[in-house]
Amino acid sequence: MADNETKKRVPPITVPMKMAFGLGSTAEAIVYTTAGSFLLLFYNQVMGLPADKVGIALAVGLIVNALFDPLIGSWSDRTKSRFGRRHPFMFASILPSAVCFYLLFNPPPGLPQLWMLVWLTVMNVTLLQCMTMFHTPHLALGAEMSDGYLERTSIMSYNTFFLWIGDTLGWVLCFAWFFRAGPGFPNGALDPTRWPAFAVTFSLAIIACFFISSMTTAKRIPYVAQAKPNQPRFGLVEWLRDMGRALTNRNYVVLLIGFFFLSLMTGVRNGLWLYGATYFWQLKNDQIAFFAIGSLAGYIFGSAAVTALHRRFEKRWTGAVALVVYCVGPAIPLALGYAGVLGPDTPYLLVILILFSTLQHAPYSIMTTTIYSALADIADENELKYGIRQEGILYSTRTLFARVDQALGTAFAGFVLAYIAFPAKATPGEVPQSVLMALAVAFVLSTIPGLIAAIFYGMLRVTQATHDSTKAALVLKYKAELETPAAALTPNQVSQSPSSNG
Repeated sequence: MADNETKKRVPPITVPMKMAFGLGSTAEAIVYTTAGSFLLLFYNQVMGLPADKVGIALAVGLIVNALFDPLIGSWSDRTKSRFGRRHPFMFASILPSAVCFYLLFNPPPGLPQLWMLVWLTVMNVTLLQCMTMFHTPHLALGAEMSDGYLERTSIMSYNTFFLWIGDTLGWVLCFAWFFRAGPGFPNGALDPTRWPAFAVTFSLAIIACFFISSMTTAKRIPYVAQAKPNQPRFGLVEWLRDMGRALTNRNYVVLLIGFFFLSLMTGVRNGLWLYGATYFWQLKNDQIAFFAIGSLAGYIFGSAAVTALHRRFEKRWTGAVALVVYCVGPAIPLALGYAGVLGPDTPYLLVILILFSTLQHAPYSIMTTTIYSALADIADENELKYGIRQEGILYSTRTLFARVDQALGTAFAGFVLAYIAFPAKATPGEVPQSVLMALAVAFVLSTIPGLIAAIFYGMLRVTQATHDSTKAALVLKYKAELETPAAALTPNQVSQSPSSNG
């Protein structure tokens, strides 16, 4: 936290800087959208592996990633280098992430089933770890770029909008280009020859987005918090202490519990959505590409509205209400399909489904920006209590709980497909109706953990008043420390003395 004289010298955070920061999330969204949507389909329907075993393999990757996230968060919090705390990790992740993405969707031909599962598990685990090396420090950087209650919301709204760009770019290119309908393949994703070009294109996109974001945001390194000279370096004991400090914050624990239930819903839906679109609604991939219209409308609304909502309402109520809509909206079409109101032959079905998709993307945009902004406020609370900035560990410990639960959701999606006897290498229009109805029920029931998450989001106590109170207390604390002669400080006080932060 800088004093007033230092703050005057800090250049403003410009729109291009916010866009460059957000660009890093474009690559993250490309990876998580394509992997989350297609890995189960690719290895089950194209490679012919059992869906339940694929689900377990994907869950293993998420669980390992969950344990790796806090390590990277604590490590980056304590890193001392001329490139700051976050950028060494961001730069180091660029090439490995791209290579792992390519290899994940290009397994060696002719592998037996067991070794194919091993390849999936190892490459998925490695890709997720490489992405964490960028994702966690990147989010922490966004949280520490500003200490303003609404400025943080603005920065994170750009991040969320660029998440949409990555999500939509992956979505449109996959369904309208790489996996468009062709001779013998109404669903082009079932054509094994399409996947190499898909993997190369998105691997190059990862390199471009990560590099531009890292290079541009490196200009902010002099103006964000650095590791303190006397702060202990990263190690097992310090990592455990960092996690313990994070988990003493009541607001943070409430947020983690909410993420736990939200991720369970998300894991199930990510695994089942494409099955619903392809087999329940019998949409072709070029039709699925039009869902980008609904997501565009949703994210534009969400990004434009979220700062105004935070100015008018507390962040907890904004996030909780948005989450309720996000839970219920996407499940309505399949509930109507189960009831016989909607079906593959319904006139204007695609238009109806796209309209409902806005009830997924608009609230998701608002909810995500709200939580990321609230986490920055929680970092202030922990700074006041412990005298150190913990953005990395706060964002990563959140991911630990979310990833573990998402792994359970992903595995559960695979077990659902196995339980309802969903056929491997199925043809749209030939799947038994009883199986499709069971698929719809599973998707609708996934709403329940999401609604539980909304209850916990409503329990957050992060407001403009608490933010202002915390900032005022920090200013008084820093003034007192500056007025205290260095010789009078105890070793513990020296180690907890705050560094400058723009």
